[in-house]
Amino acid sequence: MLKQTALHAEHIALGAKLVDFAGWDMPIQYSSQLDEHHAVRQTAGMFDVAHMSAVDLSGARVHEFLQHLLANDVAKLKLPGKALYSCMLDASGGVIDDLIVYCIEEQQFRLVVNAGTTDKDLAWLQGKSAAFGVTVKQRRDLGILAVQGPQAREKVCSLLPAELAERALALTPFSAAWAGDCFVGRTGYTGEDGFELILPHTDLVAIWKALLSAGVKPCGLGARDTLRLEAGMNLYGQDMDEGVSPLECGLAWTVAWTPEDRDFIGRKALEAQRAAPPRKTLGLVLEGRGVLRAHMPVRMAGGAAVGETTSGGFAPSLKGSIAFARVSGESVGPYEVEIRGQWLATRVVKPPFVRNGKVLV
Repeated sequence: MLKQTALHAEHIALGAKLVDFAGWDMPIQYSSQLDEHHAVRQTAGMFDVAHMSAVDLSGARVHEFLQHLLANDVAKLKLPGKALYSCMLDASGGVIDDLIVYCIEEQQFRLVVNAGTTDKDLAWLQGKSAAFGVTVKQRRDLGILAVQGPQAREKVCSLLPAELAERALALTPFSAAWAGDCFVGRTGYTGEDGFELILPHTDLVAIWKALLSAGVKPCGLGARDTLRLEAGMNLYGQDMDEGVSPLECGLAWTVAWTPEDRDFIGRKALEAQRAAPPRKTLGLVLEGRGVLRAHMPVRMAGGAAVGETTSGGFAPSLKGSIAFARVSGESVGPYEVEIRGQWLATRVVKPPFVRNGKVLV
């Protein structure tokens, strides 16, 4: 039986089309995926992401533990409320998960991990944390709601208690404020401004209804995928997994190489790849008609195949098709993609394709 978030009844009431996503019964769209996409780019949309998990870590050595656990360096989080995006790697440099880590206080941090990886993440965390005396607690009492778009912060803050609203409006990107169990992070997965709210389940339902009344458009996983693709953001299990390192999937910027004596898990493997990663990830724009999808062969123009697309689709903001492609490290463009037996030309670009409503390619 599929798991359900606290907002499941709200999705049913709105006539959402529901699909199995990582074992959860989740809305892929409500009425029009295209309208949902444009609402986030132009006004504000909201996404039920309560299938993802908040995990709290605490203990006197939690900072030391996270410096060992993550490829990025939590020493960058010098103040409570600051956040960091990082990959959690295995010894071979493969990505176990990509996540956000928040500093709550000196001896307490919060991770937000992906739905499909929650169980293996918790097992990994439990196994690695014992040596550091760190407590790992999945916050099953909390759910997550993403509100994204140019009007998102204003819409959310109009519904928060005055003191928290004032602090939330003052947040810089990748920072958070909270009051009790009401947690507001200025983060997202769409390339637009907005908040991700971590709340008790009853509060999650209440603010969903209030935002709906305030004109915020409910959005499904379909729009979330086109938005994150335009924003140049990887999807775990599609663009990266344990068989792919951050250096091969466009996430080299998330690896903190200094201090040089920080021995994070996977460092030795990444150092062996550092000078010349065996594969690289590109952004592609299709030159002409057609739709790029995942797992389409990619070749250097007129040559042999050198890789494949990992994510792809129609990009509503560009009115054309885009993709990520993972190809051999020594290959050079221009590249072609095979669609229904025909090799079609593409243009190589550096993601993101769209950010804050503006087309960048």
